Amino acid sequence: MIPRYSRPEMVRIWEPENRFQIWFEIEAHACDAQAALGVIPKEAAEAVWACDRAFDIARIDEIERVTRHDVIAFLTHLGEKAGPLARFVHQGMTSSDVLDTCLAVQLSQAADVLLADLDALLAALKRRAEEHKYTLTIGRSHGIHAEPTTFGLKLAGHYAAFTRNRARLVAARAEVATCAISGPVGTFATIDPSVEAHVAAKLGLTVEPVSTQIIPRDRHAAFFATLGVIASSIEHLATEIRHLQRTEVREAEEFFHPGQKGSSAMPHKRNPVLTENLTGLARLVRSAVTPALENVTLWHERDISHSSVERMIGPDATITLDFALARLTGVIEKLVVYPERMQANLDSLGGLHFSQRVLLALTQAGLSREGSYAAVQRNAMKSWQEGLDFQALLKADAEVAAALGEDTITGLFDPGFHTRQVDAIFARVFGG
Repeated sequence: MIPRYSRPEMVRIWEPENRFQIWFEIEAHACDAQAALGVIPKEAAEAVWACDRAFDIARIDEIERVTRHDVIAFLTHLGEKAGPLARFVHQGMTSSDVLDTCLAVQLSQAADVLLADLDALLAALKRRAEEHKYTLTIGRSHGIHAEPTTFGLKLAGHYAAFTRNRARLVAARAEVATCAISGPVGTFATIDPSVEAHVAAKLGLTVEPVSTQIIPRDRHAAFFATLGVIASSIEHLATEIRHLQRTEVREAEEFFHPGQKGSSAMPHKRNPVLTENLTGLARLVRSAVTPALENVTLWHERDISHSSVERMIGPDATITLDFALARLTGVIEKLVVYPERMQANLDSLGGLHFSQRVLLALTQAGLSREGSYAAVQRNAMKSWQEGLDFQALLKADAEVAAALGEDTITGLFDPGFHTRQVDAIFARVFGG
């Protein structure tokens, strides 16, 4: 990813220095296990660990231009550092043992960063949800005023979604964190399974039950699919904020920094640029999902059609999602909320959002549901079209007034009715 959408901690995971360090640890731990089995001299393992680990990336690249093979280039450079005993390195192993196990480590490292990102976002959402637990706002279905909710409930819903996303990522991390040190076509013919178990334990991985020379790519597909779901949840919340910031709504908006400019042409503009950016970044993360799914299908025990894909989507998807989660956290932490505007929008249709309460009350009073609906709708449409007060129209309607009475009608317009279960919902989401 370009630096504009990258954060250093995640970028470092995908830099050559980290990759070659992981390769080294895989080979060195394997040497320890091989030495314990008597397959290679103990001195060979010691020589590997004792060598200078400041790998010369330019030198490795130089060797690869000749060998046209990245793992061989690394092993050649390691031999230059470790000396003659390096001939015992990579004993019985194949390139995929190094590449796939390394990718498992990198994806695990990336997941740990993303989990920390999710924790920060969840904390911000919880704080703002509790702040606006009882802040009334209109709920909308199909973009049209429906019934009241609270802004805190809106945020609680997104908190619940990201809680599910966190659980998904924990599961995806566990699924992708597997080690394969099984040799050509995965039969362990040239290397003992105990070597794999040793390397896996040292790197914090589990062993792959059947690697066929590569780790099965359904694991990776599940990982990137999880990233795609998280990205969609980011876009869902970002889109909500974008809608709320529209001039006609103006219920919430991104923080506008002093000196910030919204438009090169129109000085009055305060655009939702951060959440629009998040919508775009979510598309990029999701673009990795289909290639990851297609990587599941490979020829026989291995091919490398997945390799070029993963060299791109691994860094790009994780770096982008890391940046997006951090950006969304900042948006939520600084989100400017306008309760007065929310109330004004609630009041803008003259109380029409209480129509269901009147409908139900009429059915309880003895009118048929069809008759109740017709009575409420005719007054609602008159209020909608002529801008008249809905409650006043109902009181002036002979049929409705006879069935309910003025005091009952007035009581049906109590906004507290719509917040009476907020505590119960919050307890479900946040506990307590």
